[in-house]
Amino acid sequence: MTRQTWTAFVSAVVFVALAALIAVVPVPFVSWSPGGTRDTLGTVGSTPMIKIEGIDSYPTTGRLDLTTVSVTRADSHLTLPESLASYWLPSHDALPRDSIYAPDKSAEQVDNEEADMMVTAQDDAVVAALRAAGQPVTEMPVVSSVTVGGPAHGKLLPGDLVMSVDGVRTTEPDSVGAQIRTHRARQPVDFVVLRDHVRTRVTVVAAASPTVPGVAVVDIKVGLGYRYAPRISFDLGQEIGGPSAGLVFALAIYDKITDGPLLQGSHVAGTGDIAPNGDVGAIGGIQEKISAAGQAKATAFLVPSSNCKDLVGVKTDLTLIKVTTLTDGIDAIRTLQTPGGAARTPHC
Repeated sequence: MTRQTWTAFVSAVVFVALAALIAVVPVPFVSWSPGGTRDTLGTVGSTPMIKIEGIDSYPTTGRLDLTTVSVTRADSHLTLPESLASYWLPSHDALPRDSIYAPDKSAEQVDNEEADMMVTAQDDAVVAALRAAGQPVTEMPVVSSVTVGGPAHGKLLPGDLVMSVDGVRTTEPDSVGAQIRTHRARQPVDFVVLRDHVRTRVTVVAAASPTVPGVAVVDIKVGLGYRYAPRISFDLGQEIGGPSAGLVFALAIYDKITDGPLLQGSHVAGTGDIAPNGDVGAIGGIQEKISAAGQAKATAFLVPSSNCKDLVGVKTDLTLIKVTTLTDGIDAIRTLQTPGGAARTPHC
């Protein structure tokens, strides 16, 4: 074998080895691509995706789709060829991994946080929809978290609405803490809470604060919750996380509890975080979600107004409707049902 042949052979081996290495070594990016759509007015099997009890509900027509993004899981990694493909393909994106997943969190923690955000989105959507429909909603303190191993662990539960402490009516979160602090360590604290619409009495023996001498604690966090009569539950039929379905959930609930079909047979998709007061917030993956809605043959897409800046270069046949509040979304869908309505809806 000549020197030239030997050099060529070694170079080829090195090239193949490097190519193989590049193909399997993970890179610090994640891929975003269009996910699926789900009709929030439809069913999962024979069960409505959104089930409503305790209030009159009405027939709906058409489709109202939530949209999702397919993203690299927290416990998976991309290779360089995969990340390049995600960067160059239309309606796909490759993003720095640390911008999506905090490096100090496990995959389980990420999944739990995504699930919690979905539950919060559903709860906030219920409140926003009921308020938009003119249904009574009362603000109350709510147990937002309970410290594991603390005095209240196993007694109070996240989601408990606090009606009173020691017989003193509590109307705001701060009043719960103020009443607890009137106790000393090892004294009982009597709570009356609403748990799944049922009035429940709970007694917790206070402990001494580890940081503030002489102060009693029960190791709970209290936030702002809401009391209302209807029972509204969700069955998505698959694992979906994050807050971005809030707007569409609220619209679906509103359509179900108000007389007359809102969509009138049309096919609308959308996305957006929702606050209990009906404000619509920005989300990630807007271009991928618009692509998913187009693949599902929707005709219009509701875009949070603060996401309009993210639509540069987007090409779609969908009518892209700008919404800032839930009321904007309701009004826009009604406008769509009128002759020439698509042109009169607010656009980005």
